[in-house]
Amino acid sequence: MNRTTLSLLAGMAALAAVTGFASMSEPAAAGKDTAQAAAVLPVERTSLLCPAPSTSDIADTAYTSYTPVTKGTRSTGTAELSAATEQSADGKSGSDKGAKKKTEKPVLTPKEPGTPVTGDTSGSDAPALVGTADGRFAPGWTVQETTEVAAGAGRGLQGVNCTAPDTEFWFPGASTDADRTDYVHLTNPDDSAAVVDIELYGKDGAIPSTVGEDITVPAHASEPILLSTLTDEKQPDLTVRVNVRSGRVGASVQALDDKIGGDWLAASTEPAGSLVLPGIPKDATAVRLIAFTPGGTDADLNVRLASPSGLITPAGSETLHVKAGMTSALDLGDVTRGEAGSLVLTPSDQSVPVVAALRVVRGKGSDQETAFIPATAPVGTRATVADNTSKGSTLSITAPGKTAEVKVTASAGSDGGTAVSKTFTIKGGTTQNVAAPVPNGGKGTYALTVEPVSGGPVYAARTLAATEEGVPGFTIQTLPGDRGMVSVPHAEQDLSVLQQ
Repeated sequence: MNRTTLSLLAGMAALAAVTGFASMSEPAAAGKDTAQAAAVLPVERTSLLCPAPSTSDIADTAYTSYTPVTKGTRSTGTAELSAATEQSADGKSGSDKGAKKKTEKPVLTPKEPGTPVTGDTSGSDAPALVGTADGRFAPGWTVQETTEVAAGAGRGLQGVNCTAPDTEFWFPGASTDADRTDYVHLTNPDDSAAVVDIELYGKDGAIPSTVGEDITVPAHASEPILLSTLTDEKQPDLTVRVNVRSGRVGASVQALDDKIGGDWLAASTEPAGSLVLPGIPKDATAVRLIAFTPGGTDADLNVRLASPSGLITPAGSETLHVKAGMTSALDLGDVTRGEAGSLVLTPSDQSVPVVAALRVVRGKGSDQETAFIPATAPVGTRATVADNTSKGSTLSITAPGKTAEVKVTASAGSDGGTAVSKTFTIKGGTTQNVAAPVPNGGKGTYALTVEPVSGGPVYAARTLAATEEGVPGFTIQTLPGDRGMVSVPHAEQDLSVLQQ
């Protein structure tokens, strides 16, 4: 019987074009000549999903889109962010009464790589956004959503990097405590409905909830799921797992506190034995570590702070025992003590996969604000964060192992200017708040791109700060690799099915 001859090259190229997934490590290949076995090429298409920013009528939200200039891309391409088909508060579909209608005009349309583009919305009816980029706009495309809320639950500065669709997300650090109102935002970019399970894990293990099973997210739609509707238990520390049975979604948790502000909690990197949580503000007044292991084995973790002078063991918080299937927490207080810092978790004994996040508080008394730092992947080949300003941004870089040399580039401003680059040396085992460059003659906001030059792996985070009426509003975004490149085998590696 004759079978259709399939080229592995064609399959991999199609995967890159459709998903935009990238390999940020050196391409693996059989044979002696890796360069002949695979090529590292820019992705040709990617998607980003931005959650609905706020339920507050006095919220103001800014969006900033940026694509770094990447060699080898097509000369043409498009990118835009448009409103998803909004869902009503009771979860009814977009066709039901009370649901918001889809906006036909794009909220934001980037003009060219290398220059940020901004847009804004206000009020409680701002929709979730679905974005697609192809051609020269796809590699490394990033969109930042930043919201200012002057009063009420979650007041302060809230920020999130719009996420790529996926099938599993872990969120240690969520809560159903009395002062917290936490939502899981699910956004579906595809033409068919997605089916999702939301699992909750507290200090005693899994929390039974049939309400979190078989949640349908319609095509091109967004669903905010209030965690307190999934369980009656009041738990200060929860781990949330979003498991997609069918389709793909983007997922983020919005954590709103009645007393100490709030922010977005981005997903932790996938479960691993060692984790890095970079960019704790030097003036943090309270830091809380939340960790969870999804397997059947307990995890014992060494807790270290990568400071500007090296790795330090916090007094009284040397280790954390994480029971299998249970959420554990550890208060670290003002662990940074006025210096830049990142948390490094390593196994004390055997390596057991865990996920983790930090809840960080700045300020005192009634003038407190909260942000979150999830464990993140290394920068890899390149990472970018948008919506920076010369006075309100802090870039923190850590090299938990070997010393590394890192290039940081400030893009042109959204309203003019030219790009500027600087190179920094980050000593092994340290965290540095670097004096990041700003664009020459720059106006508006700009993007920062981090590219390792030599040495060991680096991790990075950016803090945005804006004080309003004495309240130190801030938000933190980590900088994992931007998935802008993909390893594609050469035609010489074509594995064809032979006739039988």
